[in-house]
Amino acid sequence: MNTATAEVKTANHPVVSQDRWIAERKTLMAREKELTRLQDQIARERRALPWVRIEKAYVFDAPEGRRKLAELFQGRRQLLVQHFMFGPGWEQGCPSCSFMADHTDGMNVHLAHRDVTLVAISRAPLAEIERFRQRMGWQFKWVSSHGSEFNHDFHVSFTPEERAKGNGEVYYNYGMQPFPAEEAPGISLFYKDDAGEIFHTYSTYGRGVEVMMGTYNLLDLAPKGRDERDVDYKMEWVRHHDRYEPAPTVKAADSCCAAHS
Repeated sequence: MNTATAEVKTANHPVVSQDRWIAERKTLMAREKELTRLQDQIARERRALPWVRIEKAYVFDAPEGRRKLAELFQGRRQLLVQHFMFGPGWEQGCPSCSFMADHTDGMNVHLAHRDVTLVAISRAPLAEIERFRQRMGWQFKWVSSHGSEFNHDFHVSFTPEERAKGNGEVYYNYGMQPFPAEEAPGISLFYKDDAGEIFHTYSTYGRGVEVMMGTYNLLDLAPKGRDERDVDYKMEWVRHHDRYEPAPTVKAADSCCAAHS
């Protein structure tokens, strides 16, 4: 955490009367409501997107055995997939994807009651996934696409040939761009109709995956905001939740009471 940057940003912050604060807060609230209405409109447009029928017979390794894509729905009509960055042979999953996944277990019961099943999918073999999942204490469903074309078809895994062909650029987030790893984050949604046909309805990548990061929503309300350094990879501060140092605290200023206690 870059506390020095935060101190510079908060130094000499305006302090006003309650009436002035209420007036400025109402001005901001009008802007917030504009954003809420825009988000609602975009959500409607998202739901109105056309769908693509899934033709391939994807199969995944799950703790219960081999499972087809249709079986991942677990009897529901909607499937939300977190494309979790965890490649074969990696010691552990991506810290940022783990940050996303830390929010999952608490949401799952609520998603299930809105006809949504959430599953994480990674290219690492199942044994490697299970070892890391147990370390992190997660309960959500997590399966392996190892040996499948699923990750490549949804543009979240890149072969050495793909990266070489594009001179370091790969097709990600709906365009060619440099990407520093063989795996990338994303979220994809699928729908299964009564006839059992499956459709791809939506995918989001890049900063679109922040929808799973509830911590960011709360930090955006805080006086210091996300408190991140001005570097290309803003999430450099994120650690696996079992790898953080003790949270820093601010030493209280000395007072006459403290001096005599």
